[in-house]
Amino acid sequence: MAKTIMTADDSASVRQMVSFTLKQAGYQVVEAVDGQEAFDKLQNNSVNMLVTDLNMPNMDGIELIKKVRGESKYRFMPIIMLTTESQAAKKQEGKAAGATGWIVKPFKPEQLLAVIKKVLG
Repeated sequence: MAKTIMTADDSASVRQMVSFTLKQAGYQVVEAVDGQEAFDKLQNNSVNMLVTDLNMPNMDGIELIKKVRGESKYRFMPIIMLTTESQAAKKQEGKAAGATGWIVKPFKPEQLLAVIKKVLG
C-alpha cells in the first residue's frame, strides 16, 4: 500500500508542485493550507510523513511540529521543513521542535524525493 504524505503550505503553487512530485513517485498526498488545517486533517487521516512550510497563517510550521510531536502516535513520524528560510537559528528552532530534516525552497523534485526516501525508508 502506498505511503501517505501530508503537505502543509499556504502557497497553492508550492502545494501543487509538492503534490505532483509525490504522486508521480507513487505516494498518496493529503494537502493543507496552513498548520491548523494540517493538524486537524492529521486527526482523520493515517499519515506516514509530514512536509511543512515554516511561515504560514493561523499556525506556523514550528507550532505545527510541536503539536504533532505532542501526539503519541506521531512522535516518531518523519517531518520535513520545506521553506525559504535558511538561517542556522531557524533550522535549530525547527530541529528543537522535532523536525527530521530541512529543505530550502526553491527545491528540485529529485532532491525532495531523495530526502523522503531516506527518512521514510
